[in-house]
Amino acid sequence: MRTALLAATASAVLLAPAPVASAGASAASVVRCPRAPAPGVSRPPRPSPPPAVPEQRVVGGAALDTTGLVAPAGVSAPPGVSATSWLIADLDSGQILGGCGPHEYGTPASVQKLLLAATMLPRLDPKQTVTVTEDDMFIEPGSSAVGLVAGGRYTIETIWLGLLLNSGNEAANALARLGSGTDSAAGVRAMNEHAHHLGALQTHAVTPSGLDGRGQFTSAYDLALIARACFADPAFRRYALTEHAQIPVQRAQRTKGFEIQNENQLIYRYPGALGGKTGFTDLARHTYVGAAERGGRRLVVTLLGAESTPMRGWEQGAALLDWGFTLPRDASVGRLVEPGELTATPSAAPSALAAPGAPRPAAASGPTRTGSGWLWSVTAVSAAGVVMLLGGLLWRRRRRLP
Repeated sequence: MRTALLAATASAVLLAPAPVASAGASAASVVRCPRAPAPGVSRPPRPSPPPAVPEQRVVGGAALDTTGLVAPAGVSAPPGVSATSWLIADLDSGQILGGCGPHEYGTPASVQKLLLAATMLPRLDPKQTVTVTEDDMFIEPGSSAVGLVAGGRYTIETIWLGLLLNSGNEAANALARLGSGTDSAAGVRAMNEHAHHLGALQTHAVTPSGLDGRGQFTSAYDLALIARACFADPAFRRYALTEHAQIPVQRAQRTKGFEIQNENQLIYRYPGALGGKTGFTDLARHTYVGAAERGGRRLVVTLLGAESTPMRGWEQGAALLDWGFTLPRDASVGRLVEPGELTATPSAAPSALAAPGAPRPAAASGPTRTGSGWLWSVTAVSAAGVVMLLGGLLWRRRRRLP
């Protein structure tokens, strides 16, 4: 991390409440996040996230390196929500108004489709008509689908609407394939490269749709970076506020046309709503990204790991937006970095864990070993030394051969 970035982020956290915790701080120094009661649910074991990378946990400001609450000093407490982590920020200035464990790893579910949108919207012509393939239809049985059919012909805009209104997983596969020019796996690699460019160093996509995959993680902070990139695109803003759309008839496949509606209740029930994205899997629980405008001020909220009672994901987002709009315009505990800022110089290059497309070590379940990052580093250095030594011996031996 560059010295200039650290200096800038350090100066941006003067309003943060004390105490705030660093990655290695004791639990007693962490300000607890207000929590809403949530029912116990049966779910698969949560995967262990990658080892924490200290440089990544201070991206945007030193005060963001906490598992607990970070908020401006002297303001009212944020509402209690069931989300395990969240963040609220100004879409225009990039100033962060508050958060709970903003750099904690979480499982994205369908809010990952925002990364797909941020990556592929600039690459695709919305007016182009394309054919959906059998491979595009390869999704988890029972998972979210908009109703596209293999062999069907649709405009790319129709597929975007199917993705963002109805969270179609087959639409995600098609857009990842079309945007990469080869297949959905190449699309996922492009998504990871773009996340890296945006500064979302804790984000690693495995599927284009957000269906659970081994090693797939993000954070509330990263989601805010991704959402900011999405809302900067006029096409995305239009799609996110579209209430309903028509999926056309496919006569060759003998399927009728039908109407779809936007599943994001924020656009119907929250004055000034700009749209966003919902998400859910048994593993991720409810995830949500939403944005709204009030008094010429545009805020975005991101949350991970929420339960639907007593408040649904969008309602938790709305409550946090209400709180954010009460804060002074100059209130800040950090900032959203700009695209390319962290990779502008070689010294800012992230660690290998955040390299685009690189698999991240994550066990199926069980606790993360806090010393594992150090252990792997030592092992890698030792192995490199052995390879160099053997190489030198072989070179000397070859020189002695006739």
